[in-house]
Parts: sequence; C-alpha cells; structure tokens
Amino acid sequence: MSVFKQCLRNKKFILSAIILIPLLFIAVFGNFIISHDPLEIHSTQTLEAPSAEYPMGTDEYGRCIACRLIVGIQPTMIVAFGGAIIAMVAGSFLGLLAGYVRDSIGNVIMRVVEIILCFPSILLAMMVVGLWGSGVTNLVLVVGILYTPHFARIAYSSTRKLRKMEYVESQQLLGASTLRILGKTLLPNIVSSLIIQFSLTVANGILLESGLSFLGLGVQPPEPSWGQMIGSAKAYIATNAQYMFWPALFLCLTILATNLMGDALRDVLDPKLKKSF
Repeated sequence: MSVFKQCLRNKKFILSAIILIPLLFIAVFGNFIISHDPLEIHSTQTLEAPSAEYPMGTDEYGRCIACRLIVGIQPTMIVAFGGAIIAMVAGSFLGLLAGYVRDSIGNVIMRVVEIILCFPSILLAMMVVGLWGSGVTNLVLVVGILYTPHFARIAYSSTRKLRKMEYVESQQLLGASTLRILGKTLLPNIVSSLIIQFSLTVANGILLESGLSFLGLGVQPPEPSWGQMIGSAKAYIATNAQYMFWPALFLCLTILATNLMGDALRDVLDPKLKKSF
C-alpha cells in the first residue's frame, strides 16, 4: 500500500488536512479575497460587533478583523515554513556529516548543536531579534537557526546507525565520494524522520512567531499577524472579547492541525507504528 493511501486512511491526517488546506489557500490568495483594506482606519467604526459588512467586527482603529486575519496568516506561514525549510536543509547536512565522519569535525558540530539546545527557544529568539531587528526575513532566519539542531540530532543519530550497514560499506569500497554517500545512500533512508520533524517544526515556528509578535518583537504594525492581533486585543478583552477570540481560535486550530499532521506522518512512516491506526 502506498504512503498516500495510508495517509488517506489515517483520521488524524484527514482532520489536519481539512484545516490546513483552506488555511494554505488563504495564505496564498488572501489578498484577492478580502473585501476591505486591512490597513484602512475608520475612526467612527471602532470595536464594532460582527455585522454583514464586518463578519468578525472591527478593531480599535475600525479595521476589519476578518480581513486582517486573512492577511495576517501570510507572515506567520512564511516564517514557519521558510524557517523550517532552512532548518531542515542545514540541520540534515550537519547531522549527516557529523554522523558519517569519524574525526573531530563531527564532535565539534554536535557540541555546537548541544550548546544551542541549552537555551530556551523563546529567550534565544528574543536575543537574536534584539540584535538583528524584527521583520519577516529576520524571523525566518531566527526559526531556521533555532530548529537546525533538532534536525541535526535526528540526522546524526540515524546516520550513526546506518554508516556500518553493508550497503554503505559497499559504496565506500567502490570509491564513492562522501557527498554521494551522504546524498544518495544515507539521506533517502532517514528522510521519513526528517519529514516528521519538519511538520513539528512548522507548528513550533507558528507558535514562536506569534509569541514574538505578541511581545512586539515580530511583525511590526500596521502590518497584521495573529500574534500581534492577540497582543493588541488584550487591552480590550473586557469590552470586546471577540476581538481576541478570533485570532486566538485560528492560531490554536492551526497549531493543533499541524501537530496532528506530524502525528499522522509518524504513524504512517514509522514501521513500528503502522498497526496503531
């Protein structure tokens, strides 16, 4: 049975796909489906209740909350997926190299990885953003740096187990280069674990970007993001609770769906768990 068919039989995969596919569609085409300018201020329509014109009401500046939610998903997804891609590429290469070589290079790589892992993610992210400044590009780099060690450890441990296998030793005897062994022989055998980690990193990246934006260190006003909207809404929770409710709801659903996707991929790609669904 193909991996795709197994995914379609997994309830967690189906549920997460139902949530994530529309969100990704909105992230790509959101600018074409909004009915109001998310940055336009209407001083006479502040903190309005949901209506036909504003389905989710307005914020403290009279801006449409629904339109800002639609546009606000874009920086969140760019940061999460962009950072996860950087972390996956860099971490996989470093982990493969450290696990395959047998000298001090591998030890140095893993010691650096362990040093980065010693710091709490949010504190290290705040420090890096404080040095580099905020913005989507810097946030992508922050997520990439913070989660590179996670991919590196997975690639390292898997490579250590595989490097003594017969098919790897046969490649060495045939004179294959190190890069060829890493890319053509070892990487295909650990890619399933990396894909699972990628989905989990996306969820962590969404949470990290939202946390930084909530603290005012992420996407800067007036550009919207979900974390920033939650941070702005906390001052009005007593008078207009729905202002905070909508971005918090969509943020929770996105993180939940992404984690469910990671669990589903783990169940499908890990042979030891194939009987669990």
